[in-house]
Amino acid sequence: MSRDASLPISNARARRLLIQAQGLGETPRRAQSDAELLAAIERLGFVQLDSINTLERAHHQILFARNQTYRHRQLSRLVEKKAALFENWTHDASVIPSRFFPIWRARFERDRERLAGRWRDWHRKDFESFLHQVLTRIEREGPLMARDFGEEGKKPKGGWWEWHPEKIALEYLWRTGSIAVARREGFQKVYDLTERVIPEPQRAPPPEPRAFLDWKCRSALSRLLFATPGEIAGFWGALSAEEAAGWCAQGLADGRLREVSVENADGSARRLLALCEQVPTLAADPPAPPPRACACSAPSTPCCATARGPNASSAFPTGSKSSCRRPSASTATTSSRCWKATGWSGAST
Repeated sequence: MSRDASLPISNARARRLLIQAQGLGETPRRAQSDAELLAAIERLGFVQLDSINTLERAHHQILFARNQTYRHRQLSRLVEKKAALFENWTHDASVIPSRFFPIWRARFERDRERLAGRWRDWHRKDFESFLHQVLTRIEREGPLMARDFGEEGKKPKGGWWEWHPEKIALEYLWRTGSIAVARREGFQKVYDLTERVIPEPQRAPPPEPRAFLDWKCRSALSRLLFATPGEIAGFWGALSAEEAAGWCAQGLADGRLREVSVENADGSARRLLALCEQVPTLAADPPAPPPRACACSAPSTPCCATARGPNASSAFPTGSKSSCRRPSASTATTSSRCWKATGWSGAST
């Protein structure tokens, strides 16, 4: 990064900016159509899926926190009926707007060999010899679940990740774009051919590598507002820190990016990057947060949940950048309100 004067952003402003960017600064009880829910997910970029259901699955908490009229069936409709969202991988399994699918096609191509090598080492099973067989069955029989394959559908006894070879093949075909998740039954994936799940307009050719890199970095930074190259790389989980650093250096050189200085809760500052077109927003005073998010406007509160996602922000207290801490007794009341406001999955544990 250069050493030129950077735009200063106070801690209070940074917190309020993040609350607004995360969709937590709006009226939580307004009626919300399916189209508006889709717009909220596009604003976030994706919503990570949670297989654990202690009190409620985290993805439902996240969406309910932003609008308390949200209902499970809305998300199901967007995935299963309207094909406006699809399931695949960011830094973890997530629901993603279907209009981003061409970007994921580029990711599938890039990751195919890398993922195969990793899974050979991880699973120690010959899953690749089952790929054609599994794909042929789905093509012939229609949507199938993992229990429809392997040892008459019996689960292996070796634990959560002890998959039979056909299950590994299914997951590999899904992660590399040959099949897609058509729906869930009891939260188990039901797989079908990608062309029978993803609408044809969304199956456009993937972008060329330079456009792929630019989209990943620009779309991540526009949602993070201000970040380091490493945080930009971590947002989608789809590029290296070195690739992001190169993009940032070029962006500073050609004037697309600007340095900002974000105040931490302890008064120190971090030099981060922002998109030049977002600088007017970053320089303006955002509206005051609603009462349900009031904990996030207090610098002493040890909570970074508002910025949860693949990365939290340096706008939050030292030590809480990448994980939230449970509050002490003295901060439990305000922090619990913040957790409820964000829908962070830790609130249910």
